[in-house]
Amino acid sequence: MKIVFMGTPEFAVASLEAILEQGHEVVCVVTQPDKPKGRGGRLASPPVKEVAVQRGIQVYQPPRIRETNFVERLRNIKPDIIVVTAFGQILPKSVLDIPPKGCINVHASLLPKYRGAAPIQFAIINGESQTGITTMYMDEGMDTGDMILQRAIDIHPDETAGQLHDRLAVLSKDVLKDTLVLIEQGRAPRIKQNDNEATYCSKLTKEMGHINWNADVKTVYNLIRGVTPWPGAYAFYEDTMIKIWHARIVSDYKDALPGQIVDIHREYGIIIKCENGCVAVDEVQQQNKKRMNIEEYLRGHKIEIGTMLR
Repeated sequence: MKIVFMGTPEFAVASLEAILEQGHEVVCVVTQPDKPKGRGGRLASPPVKEVAVQRGIQVYQPPRIRETNFVERLRNIKPDIIVVTAFGQILPKSVLDIPPKGCINVHASLLPKYRGAAPIQFAIINGESQTGITTMYMDEGMDTGDMILQRAIDIHPDETAGQLHDRLAVLSKDVLKDTLVLIEQGRAPRIKQNDNEATYCSKLTKEMGHINWNADVKTVYNLIRGVTPWPGAYAFYEDTMIKIWHARIVSDYKDALPGQIVDIHREYGIIIKCENGCVAVDEVQQQNKKRMNIEEYLRGHKIEIGTMLR
């Protein structure tokens, strides 16, 4: 099939690779504009663009997909189908109506749960035990189209969003390949979503990583897992922001206050009280410093038992 692919981050690379591995003709890739990155603010290309350039595929980076000139360009390309994975812009009806076989989306959740921008992270933050990949025909809503295929995987109890992201990316390749076979053969189902079961997740912000130590210990633990590697969980020790890369739930200290450092072990970590339990933090990163295991961190920093984190 003659395919236009739309996607931007690393997760979307797996979808592009799946299409190419099946031998379809990718006539062009549409991705977000280059953005400044790092302290120097140098422009960086999206991961999907980098792969497309390596493969010699035409790349377009419209600031707004709904621009009249760009929509007309897509019409002139005459794709059989448009495949979208984590593109970052909502497709207008003028684009949805172009390909005769439709626009399909690869979404990293078991729809109708976790429609929206950050389904991988919020599945962990909310303590889900399962998630998966859904392919669907796109309509004008936010992840509301008819479903084609859906495959589930278990979320490991200690898994971070970054680790789950990588496993879902692998799964997405197989689900998309099977979806394209069904569409090409004219056998793809259209399964209506139950809107009564729908949930939505917002975009992640840096502020979401600020730990509330008054929360339930599982809530704190799931937040740490769910925002790793980005935006990262953090707390303030006195006036210093400390990013928490890894923690685990440990035995409770009944007499301590939420946010209080109750014990320090060079091997096990800094033990911090939550509402009804404790977490042991064993990998941290002080602001503008490198990431360290707790033994390395304690060699160069003095941490006092009894101090309150905020």
